[in-house]
Amino acid sequence: MRRNLRRPAPGRLGGRSGRRRAGDAPGPGADGPDGREQGRPAALNRRAIAPRRGWPGPANGRAAHVEAGAVYLGTTTEVAGLFPFLQASGLPAEGVPIGPDLFSGEMVCLDPAGWVGRLTSNPGVWVQGQPGAGKSAIAKRMGLGLVGYGYQLLIPGDVKGEYRDLVTALGGQVVRVGRGLDRINPLDSGPLGRRLAALPGNERERLLAEVNGRRSELVHALLATAHGLGRRPRAAESTALNTAIRATVLAAPGADPTLPDVIGALRNPPQELMDKLMVRGRDEYIALTRELVAALENLCDGPLSGLFDAPTTTPLDLDAPAVSVDLSAILTAGDNVVAAGLLACWAYSYSAVDTSRAFGFADRPIVLVLDELWRALRAGPGMVEAMDGITRLNRSKGEVSMMVTHSLGDLQALPSEEDRAKALGLMERCDTAVLAAMPASELARFAEQKPLTDRERTLVASWAAPTATGVDGTGQLHPGRGKFLIKLGHRVGIPVRLQLTAAEARLYDTDQAIRRRLAEEAGGGAR
Repeated sequence: MRRNLRRPAPGRLGGRSGRRRAGDAPGPGADGPDGREQGRPAALNRRAIAPRRGWPGPANGRAAHVEAGAVYLGTTTEVAGLFPFLQASGLPAEGVPIGPDLFSGEMVCLDPAGWVGRLTSNPGVWVQGQPGAGKSAIAKRMGLGLVGYGYQLLIPGDVKGEYRDLVTALGGQVVRVGRGLDRINPLDSGPLGRRLAALPGNERERLLAEVNGRRSELVHALLATAHGLGRRPRAAESTALNTAIRATVLAAPGADPTLPDVIGALRNPPQELMDKLMVRGRDEYIALTRELVAALENLCDGPLSGLFDAPTTTPLDLDAPAVSVDLSAILTAGDNVVAAGLLACWAYSYSAVDTSRAFGFADRPIVLVLDELWRALRAGPGMVEAMDGITRLNRSKGEVSMMVTHSLGDLQALPSEEDRAKALGLMERCDTAVLAAMPASELARFAEQKPLTDRERTLVASWAAPTATGVDGTGQLHPGRGKFLIKLGHRVGIPVRLQLTAAEARLYDTDQAIRRRLAEEAGGGAR
């Protein structure tokens, strides 16, 4: 049965409560004799409640027909997703523009450092997804946008040479490490070492102790790789190494020692070194340091020969808008060589920037892109420890660290439980997660560390194609390329499509080598 709902008569504000009794004085804004409200301009003189079909007259919204409301019924399973009728707000339109929201079309932006304290607790960004889904592209977009905001883009280990074109286009510096190319001295003191002589005595001693500590830590980490000891140095070996580094520095004031210099000091130990180890004779000394010297020799010979065994040829230009250390020349030398190279380059690059900032020589914020994260973390226990230290301090320094990887399974494959826990801590301290196409199994692993709703997991998994390889002979791209889910802490994820300009599409293209190979194979078959 339908009930007739009477509309209030003109001059009333809705039912009995709006009536005036005879003799009542008109209040403020009451209707005058001509039906208009007193004390209001004629343009604003309209009833507070619109008629059912709208006010008559031109441009007043009059409708000839009013659609009746519809009633829908559903089970509790079907409508449970609607309750409690909450919809997360979009991200603020500030920072680096990424692209449109896949659902609403609203422009989505990212500002990891600017949102600290409001939407996030730290500026770290974790980027994860299948190969070919566009992880490097969104990292480059973030780097390019932040350079426009005054940041310096630093890629301390570009394994595939993917960032070379972007850094060159920005007018930055590309250091190419490889045999016959540039070399990096792991014991290089960086820009601070060249200012040691100009500092007062106490300040010089403090700085020298800091630099020597960084040198020792890096050599310890290199020795833990497969080309060194394959483990961290023992107590006696560590004491011998630290003493040898200090001895080489004192022997040549103002010059940076090299690994061959340290080997020479260990082979011909000064009396200070013998006293430190409390050995009775040379035979006992050799027994304690034989493995250490052999491991240091391996770092200067074989696959690593010509890379880290001489003075640095091209120091980092910390005044450039962007800096890349390109390791693509050693990519064919094997995973162990690449891992050791990443370890040396990351530590060298970050040490140069960090110490420069600590002593007031660099004041620009940095966006640090750590691509191919899994390779570096597998280099040895020293790399996990080094990365752990970097990410714990980036909030206070205003740095945006972007860690790019394929799978959390890479982190769980680390040799020790301590390393696995620290590696997962790297991801947990990134309050911003950018998820590209991934299978459901990988999303389940991710959800164990950071919450994902069932809908979010279903959406990201729908972008993944297990048979897709990125680019094939038909020119098809990965079906999920350019689609990302942006998660800030526990907020509902925002699905976005990365939109590249024509210049970016050219600079970010990582499939050129594949297309060239396919074209050559097709041409060979045609002949």
